[in-house]
Amino acid sequence: MTIDHRYWAEYLLDAVDSRTETRSIASHIGQFGIDDAYLIQDQVVQARLGRGDTIAGAKLGLTSVAKQQQMGVDEPCYGWVFTSSLLLSDEVDLSGLIHPRVEPEFVFVMAEDVSGEDITAADILDATSYVCGGIEVIDSRYEAFKFTLPDVIADNTSAARARIGSGTPGFVVPDIPSIPVVFQIDGVDAASATGAALLGSPAACVAMLARHLYRRGSGISAGWTILAGAPTDAKPLAAGTRAVATYGATLANVRVEGC
Repeated sequence: MTIDHRYWAEYLLDAVDSRTETRSIASHIGQFGIDDAYLIQDQVVQARLGRGDTIAGAKLGLTSVAKQQQMGVDEPCYGWVFTSSLLLSDEVDLSGLIHPRVEPEFVFVMAEDVSGEDITAADILDATSYVCGGIEVIDSRYEAFKFTLPDVIADNTSAARARIGSGTPGFVVPDIPSIPVVFQIDGVDAASATGAALLGSPAACVAMLARHLYRRGSGISAGWTILAGAPTDAKPLAAGTRAVATYGATLANVRVEGC
């Protein structure tokens, strides 16, 4: 089966532009492969860059068992963070989104380039400027938030918005897996986990990203903001909903509110 990658990228971007959920690609053409999914994602990225956007970093999706179970998949996926998606305040304008959800994140801000087929978590920590908390707003373009793994890869891993917490350059937590995360929705604890929920270590997840990019002929760049993944499942974000991610006494709290 020959897949028109550019056609399906435009199909997804049309859903974004019209703020209308759409059928999954797999529901149109049947099951398709991971390689084709990333080629569709590449076309989405090129189209966004052609509109004047820029790359702020990268992200991982489905890096926790909770997220994999929620979405019915069994392996991580990789996508891109655009500069336009980074929130400059706690407010999330919902008018440009379809059915947004929020989830806490471990975020790595990179000090050095990283590339190679044998990159480890230790290599990532050595190349990191600082680690901080974050909240990602995801917004699958597919109906009912249902998709296959290739579908979500093509859709840039449901990326939409991200609020990045504060951090201090040079401060890298040595034991990130032990950091507790509590995710509150409207003042009520909705989910909790530790960094270890991210396949053992958030830094190991970023190392997986580096190895993935190397296989595709690139790598992590200095200055990038990398979302290592959500240790808990995602929660719906509506107008007036307040979400807060706390990280014990180690990282600064992060909050967003739908409006």
